[in-house]
Amino acid sequence: MKPRNIVITGASSGIGAALAGALAAPGRRLLLVARSEARLAAVAERVRAAGGAAECAAIDVRAADPLAGTLTGFDARAPVDLLIANAGISGGTAPDGRWESRADAARVVETNLIGAINTVSPLLPALRARGAGRVVLMSSLAALRPLPDMAAYGASKAGLRAYGTALRGALRPHGVGVTVICPGFVTSPMTARHRGARPFEMPADRAALRILTGVARGRAVVSFPRALAFLSWADRCLPAGLSDRLAAGFAARIAAEEAER
Repeated sequence: MKPRNIVITGASSGIGAALAGALAAPGRRLLLVARSEARLAAVAERVRAAGGAAECAAIDVRAADPLAGTLTGFDARAPVDLLIANAGISGGTAPDGRWESRADAARVVETNLIGAINTVSPLLPALRARGAGRVVLMSSLAALRPLPDMAAYGASKAGLRAYGTALRGALRPHGVGVTVICPGFVTSPMTARHRGARPFEMPADRAALRILTGVARGRAVVSFPRALAFLSWADRCLPAGLSDRLAAGFAARIAAEEAER
């Protein structure tokens, strides 16, 4: 596919910023959504330097009504043909060993899962009416094997993977494709907070290339890196006790969040 009008949430850093840079080209218009206005402005400048057009919206994806107004307004001016719901945060056991609080866990789920639904839902009527376009949802390999120290994060990504799977079947008859992305560790400010093993960590620009290659091929699921994806899938076949012992090797502590996205 050759999208012309693109929405990317979580566009101010990490995978989102790398996707914006990779998609920037003459004739393309990008709506970049994230919480940090300053970081968004820097990404928008890179898009414009590559010949693309960029609009910025400093909105938390949990703010459903302002987000919906921004998305539908952009779609009215520039009919969206690629929607990338990438915004997300991490959370889990604190550096001092304290278990994540109810409020912290709820914030992770509200951002990663409900925030993605808030992003997709306002544009579904227009996408279905046009009978074209693609929705991309940023899940994680943690959706396949959640890590013990990141319970809410794993739950949010597993929920997003399930949502994308269901959405794919619902939208296929209307000509709209859905791709669920399940990456491992990708270099970003969010990943930098992860104090633990980060095997096969991949630079964000390489991850963006993997994602866009899979999207261009119409893949339903894009999982990487290959070795970690294989282990995550294979773990589902293991006895629970063995699975838990292996997962213990991924013990982690998650540092306090700064303004990630």
